[in-house]
Amino acid sequence: MRLLFVVLGLLAIAVAVPAAQKPAPAAKHASAATTASPVNLNTATQAQLEALPGIGPSAAQRILDYRQKNGSFRKIEDLMNVKGIGEKSFLKLKPLITVGGDKGERTGGDK
Repeated sequence: MRLLFVVLGLLAIAVAVPAAQKPAPAAKHASAATTASPVNLNTATQAQLEALPGIGPSAAQRILDYRQKNGSFRKIEDLMNVKGIGEKSFLKLKPLITVGGDKGERTGGDK
């Protein structure tokens, strides 16, 4: 019985030690959007757009093409005019994007 407790104790230590020594997850790419620093759809690079969840290289390129063809996004909801960006995708991106400068025009129509 004592041997069982020793084995269980060592097993608990073996499991706990690697978890404690595991390095913290690496910070996301510096261009990744956060609620503190949303991605500006009017100035974002392809890499910054690709850092958004659900936006891959082709979607990022479509956003850039849309911006070049139509000019600046006036409100974030205009993102849904880009092929492949529907309401469901937009709702995931909404807290991570902006179109404004210093005027707090983050959510467009929420004023």
